[in-house]
Amino acid sequence: MTNQFNEGTLRVQTILQQKGYDNQIVQLPDSARTAQEAADAIGCEVAQIAKSIIFRLEQADQPLLVVASGVNRVNEKRISELLQDKLGKADADFVRDRSGFVIGGVAPIGHRQKPVTLIDEDLFRYKTLWAAAGHPKTVFQLTPDELREMTDGQVVCVR
Repeated sequence: MTNQFNEGTLRVQTILQQKGYDNQIVQLPDSARTAQEAADAIGCEVAQIAKSIIFRLEQADQPLLVVASGVNRVNEKRISELLQDKLGKADADFVRDRSGFVIGGVAPIGHRQKPVTLIDEDLFRYKTLWAAAGHPKTVFQLTPDELREMTDGQVVCVR
């Protein structure tokens, strides 16, 4: 691990250690702001990228974290119906204020404000996944079961 990691990445690493996980954070040579960029840098399938997307639950004024397979687009109408709340777009300020991360580096754990968390059921097709680790150039490997344990998220169809 290098000293180049930012506050968000250090927060993710600390949480992993405190919870007893031995997952290692990897620094990529290039940005991995998109699932395709991350998959190319790691050498895995795009579907194995657990992309963390923040929405704003409008009535609750609370962050919603959807961890989706890198190939899937979130069906906002389906999620809105499931949660009985309208999904609003989360701008960069909302994402940074509520999660503590910048867009492109949002990790599934370590948020400043605990979000409502939904996990894409399609991620469970793979033995290993890769998730952002608090910065657009950092990722960590985990299993779908670890993702569910770490986030206490609800597994749903997000498509």
